[in-house]
Amino acid sequence: MHRPLDAHTPGDPDVPGCGCPVTADPDGDGVAAAGRRAFLQRAGALGVGTGAAGLLATPALATPAHAAGAGRTDRGDDDPYGRATTGRGPSGTWRPDPDSPRFTVVVMPDTQYLFDQDRIHPAPVEASFRWVLDPEGRAGGNDENIVFLAHLGDVTNNGLPEEYAAATEVFGLLDRAGASYGVLAGNHDVGDDDQRGATPYLDTFSVARARKRPSHHSSSPDGYNTAHIFTAGGRRWLLLALDWRLSEAGFAWANAVIADNPTLPVIVTTHEIVGSHDDGTAGLSEYGQRMWDRLIKGNDQIFLTLNGHYWPPGSTVMKNDAGHDVHLHITNYQDRYYGGAGMVRSYRFDLDRGRIDVATFSPWIRELAAAGQLNELAARELELTSAVDRFSMEIDFTERFAGFAPVAPRKARPARRMLLPGTLAYWRFDEGTAGSDVTAGTVFRDRTGNGNDLELRTVPGTPAHALVRTGDHHPDQPAHASLVFAGQGGPVSGSYLRTVDKAPLNHETFERGHTFEVFFKVPADWDGGRNGWSAMLSRAGTAAAAGKNGPGATPEEPVLTLGLSSSLELQWNAYPLNQNGATTAWSHLLQKEEWWHVAVVNDGRLSKLYVNGCEEGRNPTSRAVGLTSLGLPFLLGGYQWADAVSQVFHGTIGDVRVTGRALSPRQFMNA
Repeated sequence: MHRPLDAHTPGDPDVPGCGCPVTADPDGDGVAAAGRRAFLQRAGALGVGTGAAGLLATPALATPAHAAGAGRTDRGDDDPYGRATTGRGPSGTWRPDPDSPRFTVVVMPDTQYLFDQDRIHPAPVEASFRWVLDPEGRAGGNDENIVFLAHLGDVTNNGLPEEYAAATEVFGLLDRAGASYGVLAGNHDVGDDDQRGATPYLDTFSVARARKRPSHHSSSPDGYNTAHIFTAGGRRWLLLALDWRLSEAGFAWANAVIADNPTLPVIVTTHEIVGSHDDGTAGLSEYGQRMWDRLIKGNDQIFLTLNGHYWPPGSTVMKNDAGHDVHLHITNYQDRYYGGAGMVRSYRFDLDRGRIDVATFSPWIRELAAAGQLNELAARELELTSAVDRFSMEIDFTERFAGFAPVAPRKARPARRMLLPGTLAYWRFDEGTAGSDVTAGTVFRDRTGNGNDLELRTVPGTPAHALVRTGDHHPDQPAHASLVFAGQGGPVSGSYLRTVDKAPLNHETFERGHTFEVFFKVPADWDGGRNGWSAMLSRAGTAAAAGKNGPGATPEEPVLTLGLSSSLELQWNAYPLNQNGATTAWSHLLQKEEWWHVAVVNDGRLSKLYVNGCEEGRNPTSRAVGLTSLGLPFLLGGYQWADAVSQVFHGTIGDVRVTGRALSPRQFMNA
């Protein structure tokens, strides 16, 4: 069952307080109050002579929207969405990083008990806004890059002018800093639907005021709905701040704004959509069902909705008409100590990890804790860590947004673009038909023209289809084609490639450095016992034949191997000219059915292994000069033990490049 505990009209009695003595005086002369005043003075929020005031002085009301024209949008005939035509407001100190893949959207639910007639307590909300606006105060945390603040309605308890007189000044902190934020009306702010006309709420949060925010895109003609666009993670996002009750005109406006921005992911904020169940899950309210039917389920761009109104918090996931997940969250803390204590919820997006991490806490209570002014009840509210208040959502953003904002696949690049100065060999497999077998007599040309061509070799008794062409490839691979090796060891079978006998590469000792690069993937049936200790690239000739018998030397192994261990780690094992034993580098554990790019780089002194352009931590620090050669071939997909093939690679290999010097990651083939 939903619990609409605050679903009553403006003017209903409030919940009695707990009567607990407060050990902090946030509006007096204590440490927390002094810190607040210092911030306000720095931000220019306090005028001369007001620094000693605990509560903000009662401000004049905003210019009435209906009198100044702020309740409607001035628009031209070609602008059906009421988009503002005025310039943006000052940037102030609001400077989030628009390109970082990690950013935070902050949500503030019902603050009604903090703005309730003669019970006006703005200090908790002020503290939350200070935290949002103070990057130095957040340094080292997970919310350093806040890009938007969304208030979920019920700003006040009774919708009275004197309540907005206090609220408007607190929100002025955001205005003066040039912050991007959205605010909307709840049932305690207004009645009826968004065609209600002028109200104290709209007098305060007018279209004229909304236009000054850097994120403002448009407002509905009635003024009660706003659309915001902000840039984060290198892309633009649309957030709709919608009224307590949408009219037919309101639904038409919201749908039109989304249609006008067909490639933007959309977050919907409003006062009521879902209510919570006893187990922390949530379900649509009667009005929420109308929102779902009229707006959400048919717009695939909407992936997240946020509302207050009910308590306790909860969430659910529903499938839209496109079959994709929509996350619906309710967050509201007005039932908790001090009317929720200005509690905020942070939605920490991490596009690299494909996650949104959610946390809930009170910046005001954090300030009290820092000042040593916590009482017993406040201490319990410092941070909420239950499963409904602190959790993570896993979202593959690329896949989720592919239906309306697909990422264009990287185009194939011609071979000539891969021939950097010093390139000794470059092999790619984009000649021939995908799905066809590589047959006897096939030769893959070295695209450098240096003559390091590859020829086919097959272990006797190998079944058919041991080496097959495919169009599968790493998304950043220059050639959009690869080879599927169906090899194994114990017993050994399969087909592999090797450089021809006259290849100059067979004699190369790389004394000035080198870079070996390979794209590869292993399938789901890759098995460590059957396929482990195999190689994507190796060099014939044993350590014993090369006279390497020092510490770490294994007589029977090849003088060079770039392969996989039985636990799916990359291993570089090679015998430098200046060492009597092997030097090794290792990767972390890799995953099956995922494309990888590996590069081994030596600058003439040290060797380093890179995976997907990132340096691994298990690289050797011993000096390694050159690579031992016995004048024998390189093997692609083959591995020898005691001069006999003992393993053939099981997986897919794409482009391979060998360069006679050290390359930087920005020069790798996947860059």
